[in-house]
Amino acid sequence: MKAVRIVQGTAVPLDRSDVDTDQIIPSDWLKQVSRTGFEKGLFSEWRDDPAFVMNDERYAGASILIGGPNFGTGSSREHAVWAIQQYGFNAVVSPRFGPIFKNNATKNGLVPVEVDTDIVNALLRGVEADPTVELVIDVERATLEAPALDIEASFPITAAVQERLLEGLDDIGITLRHETSITKFEASRPAWMPSQ
Repeated sequence: MKAVRIVQGTAVPLDRSDVDTDQIIPSDWLKQVSRTGFEKGLFSEWRDDPAFVMNDERYAGASILIGGPNFGTGSSREHAVWAIQQYGFNAVVSPRFGPIFKNNATKNGLVPVEVDTDIVNALLRGVEADPTVELVIDVERATLEAPALDIEASFPITAAVQERLLEGLDDIGITLRHETSITKFEASRPAWMPSQ
């Protein structure tokens, strides 16, 4: 997993609440055996509608997704996070996230930025009015800024999640920090115990 310190760029204003993981990546896309190509399935049922915001060329190349409250509710599919990242988003801003989605996001390097509803609404309206508005998310300072909209807000992040993102550590990376102790323990195990 890549380290994430700053996410800076334009945003897509997805002004919908209660977006669940089946809407993010419909179940038809879960049959793949590889972990690539999920960007094609991101909001695929909604993208059939030409008026859907992600079909608007003004938002092409955006690296931040702004959603309404309860973003990522529903099942625990990690594929939802993969689809969002593979499409090119590095952060999602919402007033509230589904807890499993939020956990999956941080374990994969997608930054979930939870800020007040008023801030999200101001961002949605500002980006709808001007798609060139840039947002800056600073993981180390735990802040979100949109200078053109005169918005600056902090967001909650635990020390463990912050370290995970700043250091680029997935669960395996965290475990490997203890490789010396694990190796020492394994070397001292009695021969009659299983080794693999």
